[in-house]
Amino acid sequence: MIEIISIGTAVPEHSFKQKDVIPMMQKIYGLDAVEARRLAFMYRQSDIETRYSVLSDYSNFSNEGAWNFVSATQDEPMPNLDERMKIYNREALPLSILAINDCLKDIIKPQDVTHLITVSCTGMSAPGLDLQIAEMMDMQPQVFRTSVNFMGCYGAVHALKLAKLICLSTPSSNVLIVATEFCSIHFQKEYTPDSASSTILFSDGSAAVLISNKLSSSKKIELTDFYSKVAYRGKKDMAWELSHKGFIITLSSYIPDLIEQDIQALVDEAAKHSGHDIKDITHWCIHPGGKKIISAIQKQLHLNSDDMRFSKDILSRYGNMSSPTVLFVLKEIIGNLKDDEPANILGAAFGPGLTMETFLCTKQ
Repeated sequence: MIEIISIGTAVPEHSFKQKDVIPMMQKIYGLDAVEARRLAFMYRQSDIETRYSVLSDYSNFSNEGAWNFVSATQDEPMPNLDERMKIYNREALPLSILAINDCLKDIIKPQDVTHLITVSCTGMSAPGLDLQIAEMMDMQPQVFRTSVNFMGCYGAVHALKLAKLICLSTPSSNVLIVATEFCSIHFQKEYTPDSASSTILFSDGSAAVLISNKLSSSKKIELTDFYSKVAYRGKKDMAWELSHKGFIITLSSYIPDLIEQDIQALVDEAAKHSGHDIKDITHWCIHPGGKKIISAIQKQLHLNSDDMRFSKDILSRYGNMSSPTVLFVLKEIIGNLKDDEPANILGAAFGPGLTMETFLCTKQ
């Protein structure tokens, strides 16, 4: 049996309330009164209460003199890609270690990890985060390492899929997945619908998952099946590109509509692929890409508020952290399962393409 043994999570030390940074963002963007009111309305309608960032600017939102990353003047340039990657390379390892320690505590030692998969779409280097983690955690020099890069919010689902393939092909595997994202370091000062949406939604965080065909979890959560689909007509509506100014995101307002049109067929096909019916799903682990995406999925699948409570809760408490976010949701679901409670957990995440990835976890 291939099981999810444990999930650990971590967030940066700098937190901020969504409502508190509205004046900061209005000033940075240099908005007139009309646009300032519009941005404030969007912030208040986001259903996000708190977010986290590796940048201290956001926790010092009321003190312009303490801003190190952004500036209040329009003529001062933002950090370039080199400077943003320096922040990622400095901060990704310590936050990842926090998530790993939360995941592995009292279960196995880092030396017992046989395979390491890192996930990120907000920072890359070589040698990369995978090698940094292996060295810092004193893992075996022969540990298998690979990385899932630039896949966006569904990257962790792809990593889960790789972990299952590894466990199917290799006996006695303890696979550690580490998804770490710093979305906030790619803030762009140009005020566009895409930049405004990303500024409202995204935040920073890390999650680690231990998958094994050797160990057994107390709740016996089996990683059962995967199913994916690409809606090619949406390839221009969600994109993530490198630029000398940082990573530039395209986040069309049509994305919720595209997902709403395709989610019913995707879920039906995913359930059928795993030998189930949609009625068999007991828990929904939906990546909280935003309030409108959650609402569109809930409406189209005829789900109630209780079905979406874990996704809504994570969105409210953390915002959209990209790839780790669905793992935060999964951790909450698993942690709330009763010992004698069977479960079929269907997870779904979305990213550039427009790619829709699903996974199924079962508990007998």
